[in-house]
Amino acid sequence: MATKESLILKINNGDNKVFRELYGNDPDVLKRNSKRYTDLLKSFTAEFGEKDCEFFTSPGRTEIGGNHTDHNYGRVLAGAVNLDNVCVASINNTNTIRIISEGYPRFEVELSRLKPDNHEQYTSAALVRGICSRLTELGYNIGGFDACIDGGVPKGSGLSSSASFEVLIGAIFSQLFNNGSIDPIENAIIGQYSENNYFGKPCGLMDQTACAMGGLITIDFKDPSKPIVKKVNFDFVATGFSLVITDTGGNHADLNDEYASLPTDMKAVARELGSKVLREVTLDQVVEIAPKIRSRVGDRAILRAIHFQGDNQRVVDQVDSLERNDFKAFLGMVVDSGFSSYMYNQNIYPVNNVKEQGVSLALALSELVLKGEGAWRVHGGGFAGTIQAFVPKKLLDKYVSTLEHVYGKGSCHILFIRHQGAGKVDL
Repeated sequence: MATKESLILKINNGDNKVFRELYGNDPDVLKRNSKRYTDLLKSFTAEFGEKDCEFFTSPGRTEIGGNHTDHNYGRVLAGAVNLDNVCVASINNTNTIRIISEGYPRFEVELSRLKPDNHEQYTSAALVRGICSRLTELGYNIGGFDACIDGGVPKGSGLSSSASFEVLIGAIFSQLFNNGSIDPIENAIIGQYSENNYFGKPCGLMDQTACAMGGLITIDFKDPSKPIVKKVNFDFVATGFSLVITDTGGNHADLNDEYASLPTDMKAVARELGSKVLREVTLDQVVEIAPKIRSRVGDRAILRAIHFQGDNQRVVDQVDSLERNDFKAFLGMVVDSGFSSYMYNQNIYPVNNVKEQGVSLALALSELVLKGEGAWRVHGGGFAGTIQAFVPKKLLDKYVSTLEHVYGKGSCHILFIRHQGAGKVDL
């Protein structure tokens, strides 16, 4: 733990090695994050008083390959990005967790009550309570702490703000109460448990794992209790392409049923083949049984099963192309994945609101600018929110101006893959 004064000195107006690793070398970005950290520290002191504390960070994540494959025990390719949630936290020697997050009301979690509370569903308090419950079941220490959080991962951006928040809380518990002993993958699994059982969203494990681990990784969820995580050695910066995430402004608030339909449809097809998930069957088996099951599961479910099989294999091929430094082949597979999501997975717009197709329009505009030069696809959950593009330097200004002409200034985020996952900021 450190004093407020010593932390401000170490921040040094953003001129330090840690900040450059987290946020890049742009002086304006470093200065902006320096102010962000010092403002957060001031807010913490104003709310909880002068006491020793620590900074924590948890990145957002970008899904690069494997769209909606994780919940059926498939493979994904993902990376941690330089937009992050930052937190100041300190043990408070009580049985209560007190959290302030910018833009949200303060909330408290009493540690004597760790069972799910239906009134908390879909709230941050539910996530924290679920994490505490699971940590206790696994034999880890928990305790009360005070925290101020600056949410630098935009909500609804497709960069997994909720997963980033979950593993941030896990990292705080690991550092403050367990001597840093909670493994990043276990932290991710605990976060997923909380989101599934306390928050009320049937998510997979990709988002939490990517945020917890950091860097560019491929994850194989064949055994979801023991996902195989592999670092992928590739320098995206050296390609001259920028990774651009565009927020189309769609609202995720009423899409829980849409998201839930994806694993439900896929697993319905798997059950027809005597399996639990699609990872346990083959594409040939799905095609073979399709005529017999159309009336039982619906054509959409079969199409989604075809998407799963294609994108699951595509992750293997994408990793292979990156490791061979064949970036052109990789870009082609990004586009193929995007078309598969659009045509087969059908997670581009909600079926009950066909007039609002922000993601569809963004993909069309991307193709107009980038066809033959870059790559574009839906990003993350889909239905609303964001798209992803790999944009060559010569087209970056044109691409951003075209998308922001429709979605507004600041809707495009130019990102890079960062190394550090969720954990303490060692200034």
